[in-house]
Amino acid sequence: MIRKIVKYGDPVLEKPAGPVTNFNTPELRGLIADMWETMYAAKGLGLAAPQVGISLRVAVIDTSAGEDESKKFILINPEILNQEGMQVGEEGCLSIPGFREPVKRANLVRVAGHDESGHRIELDGMELLARAMLHEIDHLHGILFLSHLSPLKRDIIRRKIKKLQKAGEWD
Repeated sequence: MIRKIVKYGDPVLEKPAGPVTNFNTPELRGLIADMWETMYAAKGLGLAAPQVGISLRVAVIDTSAGEDESKKFILINPEILNQEGMQVGEEGCLSIPGFREPVKRANLVRVAGHDESGHRIELDGMELLARAMLHEIDHLHGILFLSHLSPLKRDIIRRKIKKLQKAGEWD
């Protein structure tokens, strides 16, 4: 089922999500299936549960946009173990549609977490995958990509969003 993606301004996006404590449940499997469907329908590369209004530490990532099963990852209760290097690349967010800006991120990242069955996993990501992992883990901490921008850029985007809200074009 495709879920509604909540947009900037919804409080669920800016608060830390709670940990998943019950794995391999129909509810968790359903949430993950819905997140995949929602992400692909929105043409995204990653989606965190808070973006569909669920304050749980769950994220799905597919840097191939559905083209390569080996590029699909589920991160539950992820932690960043290591970050190396630096890259700057354009980022956008399904919860902040229409805005893309260059963001500085680590080029290589190692993440630990769990799969949907509760088994511990460790994943390495480079370049685009590292960027996607860090972006989605930020969501789970209540951090939006706007916080990685200069105060001026962040303020400009916030003002544009306020105008869209007043015009009824940001729901």
